[in-house]
Amino acid sequence: MAETVKDISAALLIIGDEILSGRTKDANLSYLAVWLNEIGIQLAEVRVVPDIENEIAAAVNALRLKFDYLFTTGGIGPTHDDITVDSVAAAFEVPVVVHPEAYRRMLEYYGEENFTDARKRMTRVPKGAELIDNPVSIAPGIRIDNVFIMAGVPKIMQSMLEGIRPHLKTGRKVWTSSLTVHAPESKIAEGLGKIQDDYPQTSIGSYPFYGQGYGANIVIRSADKDAIDGAMGAVMNMCDAMGFEMDHPTTLS
Repeated sequence: MAETVKDISAALLIIGDEILSGRTKDANLSYLAVWLNEIGIQLAEVRVVPDIENEIAAAVNALRLKFDYLFTTGGIGPTHDDITVDSVAAAFEVPVVVHPEAYRRMLEYYGEENFTDARKRMTRVPKGAELIDNPVSIAPGIRIDNVFIMAGVPKIMQSMLEGIRPHLKTGRKVWTSSLTVHAPESKIAEGLGKIQDDYPQTSIGSYPFYGQGYGANIVIRSADKDAIDGAMGAVMNMCDAMGFEMDHPTTLS
Protein backbone atom coordinates (compact mmCIF):
# COMPACT_ATOMS: atom_id res chain seq x y z
CA MET A 1 0.00 0.00 0.00
CA ALA A 2 1.34 3.42 -0.95
CA GLU A 3 2.19 5.68 1.98
CA THR A 4 -0.18 8.61 2.41
CA VAL A 5 1.54 11.93 1.86
CA LYS A 6 0.60 14.39 4.56
CA ASP A 7 0.05 18.11 4.28
CA ILE A 8 2.85 20.22 5.78
CA SER A 9 1.95 23.75 6.81
CA ALA A 10 3.94 26.91 7.46
CA ALA A 11 3.45 30.50 8.56
CA LEU A 12 5.39 33.66 7.83
CA LEU A 13 5.95 36.40 10.41
CA ILE A 14 7.11 39.66 8.82
CA ILE A 15 8.75 41.88 11.41
CA GLY A 16 9.37 45.59 11.16
CA ASP A 17 7.92 49.05 11.63
CA GLU A 18 9.12 49.94 8.13
CA ILE A 19 6.75 47.37 6.61
CA LEU A 20 3.75 48.63 8.55
CA SER A 21 4.52 52.27 7.75
CA GLY A 22 4.76 51.56 4.03
CA ARG A 23 8.33 52.85 3.78
CA THR A 24 9.49 49.38 2.75
CA LYS A 25 7.53 47.08 0.49
CA ASP A 26 7.76 43.44 1.48
CA ALA A 27 9.20 41.32 -1.32
CA ASN A 28 9.54 38.06 0.58
CA LEU A 29 5.94 36.86 0.92
CA SER A 30 5.27 35.90 -2.69
CA TYR A 31 8.73 34.37 -3.14
CA LEU A 32 8.41 32.24 -0.01
CA ALA A 33 4.87 31.09 -0.86
CA VAL A 34 5.95 29.86 -4.30
CA TRP A 35 9.19 28.34 -2.99
CA LEU A 36 7.40 26.43 -0.26
CA ASN A 37 4.68 25.12 -2.56
CA GLU A 38 7.28 23.84 -5.00
CA ILE A 39 8.74 21.60 -2.29
CA GLY A 40 5.38 20.53 -0.86
CA ILE A 41 4.81 22.93 2.05
CA GLN A 42 1.73 25.14 2.17
CA LEU A 43 2.00 28.70 3.45
CA ALA A 44 -1.18 28.92 5.51
CA GLU A 45 -0.90 32.20 7.42
CA VAL A 46 1.03 35.48 7.31
CA ARG A 47 1.28 38.15 9.99
CA VAL A 48 3.05 41.51 10.13
CA VAL A 49 4.13 42.84 13.52
CA PRO A 50 5.96 45.98 14.67
CA ASP A 51 9.35 46.13 16.39
CA ILE A 52 7.85 45.49 19.82
CA GLU A 53 9.25 42.53 21.74
CA ASN A 54 6.11 41.27 23.44
CA GLU A 55 4.11 41.44 20.20
CA ILE A 56 6.78 39.54 18.27
CA ALA A 57 7.06 36.93 21.03
CA ALA A 58 3.29 36.45 21.22
CA ALA A 59 3.04 36.00 17.45
CA VAL A 60 5.96 33.55 17.43
CA ASN A 61 4.34 31.40 20.11
CA ALA A 62 0.94 31.44 18.43
CA LEU A 63 2.28 30.50 14.99
CA ARG A 64 4.97 27.97 15.94
CA LEU A 65 2.39 25.93 17.85
CA LYS A 66 -0.22 26.13 15.11
CA PHE A 67 1.91 25.16 12.10
CA ASP A 68 4.68 22.72 11.24
CA TYR A 69 7.10 25.54 10.46
CA LEU A 70 7.37 29.24 11.17
CA PHE A 71 9.57 31.54 9.09
CA THR A 72 10.38 35.04 10.25
CA THR A 73 11.91 37.84 8.20
CA GLY A 74 13.48 41.06 9.41
CA GLY A 75 14.99 42.40 12.59
CA ILE A 76 18.30 40.49 12.75
CA GLY A 77 20.62 43.30 11.68
CA PRO A 78 23.18 45.30 13.72
CA THR A 79 21.07 48.20 15.02
CA HIS A 80 19.25 48.77 18.31
CA ASP A 81 15.82 48.21 16.75
CA ASP A 82 16.78 44.75 15.43
CA ILE A 83 15.15 42.83 18.26
CA THR A 84 13.95 39.62 16.63
CA VAL A 85 16.57 37.46 18.36
CA ASP A 86 15.63 38.84 21.79
CA SER A 87 11.92 38.45 21.02
CA VAL A 88 12.22 34.83 19.88
CA ALA A 89 14.33 34.04 22.93
CA ALA A 90 11.57 35.53 25.07
CA ALA A 91 9.01 33.37 23.28
CA PHE A 92 11.03 30.22 24.08
CA GLU A 93 11.89 31.49 27.56
CA VAL A 94 15.63 31.07 27.03
CA PRO A 95 18.49 33.58 27.34
CA VAL A 96 20.28 35.23 24.44
CA VAL A 97 23.89 34.03 24.05
CA VAL A 98 26.77 34.64 21.66
CA HIS A 99 27.09 31.70 19.27
CA PRO A 100 30.81 30.83 19.06
CA GLU A 101 30.69 29.70 15.43
CA ALA A 102 28.80 32.82 14.37
CA TYR A 103 31.40 34.91 16.21
CA ARG A 104 34.25 33.06 14.52
CA ARG A 105 32.78 33.47 11.05
CA MET A 106 32.07 37.17 11.49
CA LEU A 107 35.50 37.88 12.99
CA GLU A 108 37.21 36.07 10.15
CA TYR A 109 35.09 37.89 7.56
CA TYR A 110 35.49 41.44 8.93
CA GLY A 111 38.79 41.26 10.75
CA GLU A 112 39.42 42.52 14.29
CA GLU A 113 39.52 46.20 13.30
CA ASN A 114 36.15 46.16 11.51
CA PHE A 115 34.37 43.74 13.81
CA THR A 116 32.41 46.44 15.60
CA ASP A 117 30.05 46.05 18.56
CA ALA A 118 27.15 46.56 16.16
CA ARG A 119 28.31 43.65 14.01
CA LYS A 120 28.87 41.53 17.10
CA ARG A 121 25.12 41.87 17.77
CA MET A 122 24.58 39.62 14.77
CA THR A 123 26.39 36.72 16.52
CA ARG A 124 23.69 36.58 19.23
CA VAL A 125 21.16 33.71 19.22
CA PRO A 126 18.54 32.25 21.54
CA LYS A 127 20.28 29.61 23.66
CA GLY A 128 20.14 26.21 21.98
CA ALA A 129 19.68 27.60 18.47
CA GLU A 130 21.49 26.48 15.32
CA LEU A 131 22.86 28.65 12.54
CA ILE A 132 21.49 29.09 9.03
CA ASP A 133 24.24 29.79 6.52
CA ASN A 134 24.32 33.17 4.76
CA PRO A 135 26.50 32.94 1.64
CA VAL A 136 25.68 36.55 0.66
CA SER A 137 26.80 38.63 3.64
CA ILE A 138 28.07 36.06 6.21
CA ALA A 139 25.83 37.10 9.16
CA PRO A 140 23.86 33.88 9.78
CA GLY A 141 20.20 33.22 10.16
CA ILE A 142 19.00 31.14 13.10
CA ARG A 143 16.93 28.03 13.67
CA ILE A 144 15.38 27.09 16.99
CA ASP A 145 12.98 24.15 17.03
CA ASN A 146 10.55 24.71 14.11
CA VAL A 147 11.27 28.45 13.82
CA PHE A 148 13.56 29.78 11.09
CA ILE A 149 14.78 33.34 11.69
CA MET A 150 15.90 34.97 8.45
CA ALA A 151 16.99 38.32 7.09
CA GLY A 152 14.51 40.77 5.64
CA VAL A 153 16.72 41.59 2.65
CA PRO A 154 15.25 39.46 -0.17
CA LYS A 155 18.54 38.31 -1.72
CA ILE A 156 19.86 37.19 1.65
CA MET A 157 16.57 35.57 2.68
CA GLN A 158 16.47 33.59 -0.55
CA SER A 159 20.02 32.33 -0.09
CA MET A 160 19.19 31.22 3.45
CA LEU A 161 16.20 29.26 2.18
CA GLU A 162 18.39 27.18 -0.09
CA GLY A 163 20.56 26.27 2.89
CA ILE A 164 17.63 24.94 4.91
CA ARG A 165 15.90 23.14 2.04
CA PRO A 166 17.42 19.71 2.88
CA HIS A 167 16.24 19.97 6.49
CA LEU A 168 12.55 20.51 5.76
CA LYS A 169 10.04 17.69 5.71
CA THR A 170 7.71 18.05 2.76
CA GLY A 171 4.18 16.99 1.93
CA ARG A 172 1.71 17.22 -0.90
CA LYS A 173 2.14 19.84 -3.58
CA VAL A 174 -0.86 21.97 -4.42
CA TRP A 175 -1.69 22.57 -8.06
CA THR A 176 -3.15 25.82 -9.34
CA SER A 177 -5.13 26.27 -12.53
CA SER A 178 -6.41 29.65 -13.72
CA LEU A 179 -8.83 30.79 -16.39
CA THR A 180 -9.73 34.29 -17.57
CA VAL A 181 -13.42 34.72 -18.36
CA HIS A 182 -14.55 37.86 -20.20
CA ALA A 183 -17.91 38.21 -18.48
CA PRO A 184 -19.40 40.00 -15.47
CA GLU A 185 -18.50 38.08 -12.32
CA SER A 186 -22.12 38.24 -11.17
CA LYS A 187 -23.21 36.20 -14.21
CA ILE A 188 -21.08 33.20 -13.26
CA ALA A 189 -21.23 33.45 -9.46
CA GLU A 190 -24.11 31.01 -8.96
CA GLY A 191 -22.62 28.45 -11.31
CA LEU A 192 -19.22 28.65 -9.64
CA GLY A 193 -20.85 27.96 -6.28
CA LYS A 194 -22.46 24.80 -7.63
CA ILE A 195 -19.17 23.63 -9.16
CA GLN A 196 -17.43 24.21 -5.82
CA ASP A 197 -20.04 22.01 -4.16
CA ASP A 198 -19.44 19.31 -6.78
CA TYR A 199 -15.66 19.41 -6.27
CA PRO A 200 -15.17 19.90 -2.50
CA GLN A 201 -11.53 18.81 -2.69
CA THR A 202 -10.77 21.99 -4.61
CA SER A 203 -10.72 25.66 -3.67
CA ILE A 204 -12.29 27.88 -6.34
CA GLY A 205 -11.73 31.63 -6.27
CA SER A 206 -13.06 34.40 -8.52
CA TYR A 207 -11.14 37.67 -8.89
CA PRO A 208 -12.75 40.41 -11.01
CA PHE A 209 -10.75 42.84 -13.12
CA TYR A 210 -11.58 46.11 -14.82
CA GLY A 211 -9.84 48.52 -17.17
CA GLN A 212 -9.39 47.49 -20.77
CA GLY A 213 -12.42 45.26 -20.71
CA TYR A 214 -13.75 43.45 -17.67
CA GLY A 215 -14.19 39.93 -16.46
CA ALA A 216 -12.95 37.54 -13.80
CA ASN A 217 -9.91 35.37 -13.25
CA ILE A 218 -11.02 31.98 -11.98
CA VAL A 219 -8.38 30.23 -9.87
CA ILE A 220 -8.75 26.62 -8.77
CA ARG A 221 -6.34 25.06 -6.24
CA SER A 222 -6.04 21.49 -5.00
CA ALA A 223 -3.52 18.78 -4.17
CA ASP A 224 -5.61 16.54 -6.45
CA LYS A 225 -4.77 17.42 -10.04
CA ASP A 226 -7.60 15.26 -11.41
CA ALA A 227 -10.08 17.21 -9.29
CA ILE A 228 -8.68 20.48 -10.65
CA ASP A 229 -9.03 19.22 -14.21
CA GLY A 230 -12.61 18.16 -13.54
CA ALA A 231 -13.57 21.44 -11.90
CA MET A 232 -11.90 23.50 -14.62
CA GLY A 233 -13.69 21.49 -17.28
CA ALA A 234 -16.99 22.20 -15.55
CA VAL A 235 -16.21 25.93 -15.39
CA MET A 236 -15.33 26.03 -19.08
CA ASN A 237 -18.43 24.11 -20.05
CA MET A 238 -20.58 26.51 -18.04
CA CYS A 239 -18.99 29.60 -19.60
CA ASP A 240 -19.18 28.14 -23.08
CA ALA A 241 -22.90 27.34 -22.64
CA MET A 242 -23.48 30.94 -21.55
CA GLY A 243 -21.61 32.28 -24.58
CA PHE A 244 -18.74 33.90 -22.64
CA GLU A 245 -15.31 34.28 -24.17
CA MET A 246 -12.42 32.63 -22.32
CA ASP A 247 -8.65 32.61 -22.51
CA HIS A 248 -6.81 29.29 -22.52
CA PRO A 249 -6.40 27.98 -18.94
CA THR A 250 -2.96 27.64 -17.37
CA THR A 251 -1.90 25.12 -14.71
CA LEU A 252 1.06 25.46 -12.35
CA SER A 253 2.41 23.30 -9.54
